[in-house]
Amino acid sequence: MPVRGVRQHRRRDPRRSRAAGRGRCVMRAFVYERPADVEQAVAAVAADPQAAFLAGGTTQLDLMKDGVWTPDRLVDITRLPLRGIMVEGQLMRVGALTTMEQLAAEPAVTERLLMVREALLAGASTQLRNMATIGGNLLQRTRCRYFRDPSVAACNRRSPDSGCAAVDNTARMHAILGVDERCVALHASDVAVPLVAVDAQALVAGPGGQQRHIPLTEFWVRADEGPSIEHVLTHGELVTAVDVPLLPAGWRSGYLKVRDRASYEFALCSAAVAVLMDGDLIADVRIALGGVGSVPWRARQAEQMLRGTHVDPVRFEQAGRATVAGAYTLPGTAFKVDLAVATLTRQLLAMTTEANS
Repeated sequence: MPVRGVRQHRRRDPRRSRAAGRGRCVMRAFVYERPADVEQAVAAVAADPQAAFLAGGTTQLDLMKDGVWTPDRLVDITRLPLRGIMVEGQLMRVGALTTMEQLAAEPAVTERLLMVREALLAGASTQLRNMATIGGNLLQRTRCRYFRDPSVAACNRRSPDSGCAAVDNTARMHAILGVDERCVALHASDVAVPLVAVDAQALVAGPGGQQRHIPLTEFWVRADEGPSIEHVLTHGELVTAVDVPLLPAGWRSGYLKVRDRASYEFALCSAAVAVLMDGDLIADVRIALGGVGSVPWRARQAEQMLRGTHVDPVRFEQAGRATVAGAYTLPGTAFKVDLAVATLTRQLLAMTTEANS
């Protein structure tokens, strides 16, 4: 049976208490329920426009406390049978409730998808990795400071047709690809970047027992295509697993994350690169960038430029320049153009050189 969410109180700055009329703020009441299976969970959310799924909650609860996200009903899916990792041939299926730490410890990831392990370890502290789920990580909301501050009225992602405060104010942790003047919000996930590079797919359960597979390259909606729409899921659809192709023998991969500090911090730019070498010839390559796009950015043009070519730093830089061509920049984000080129060039050199050592 549903139960009422517990009202929680927290102290406010006394200097603000007069405006609030009291010295505390109160979290909105909400209905909390724990369904018995996936079908019940999907039906509960689909039937209520103000309902949402709750898993690890490592970012959802922050958004609730800040008043950015105010669901009337939380459907807890943490006890559903959506955990675990199954490897079958060239495919690894990861349950949506598998934690980041569990996936990082999977032997198949270490042996055949090292860039995924490196992205997971760079993406969060140990405490968070033991709580945050893979499904939740893919669906995390943007870290844009203006989106997460309800006192800022201009945010097309939070309030459609209201404007974008970042365009006229300080913007550094924002995107330069897949954005325009309506929204420069950045997709913050680390692990999504290598998953996009290997063409992973999300398994999704919908109302009425419907099931579908969505390639992660098509899962998110670019900000310049719809600033208030973050992904292609319809209300009530639930990610139940992620199918991840394993790199065949002979491939080498790695994830490079550039950030302001080595401790837990979001990427200014990141590059997931997987290569298959034939001597000093690049037989095949997979590339995706993070920290620069409104979605995890698959660099297909760079891949095409590099397949069948020899290891060449100049060629690597040219591939990077092609990737960021047409970037939409603000005074605070213009540095990311050169940073993306340098990050990709460095990671390509590291992967192709080590593959031949």
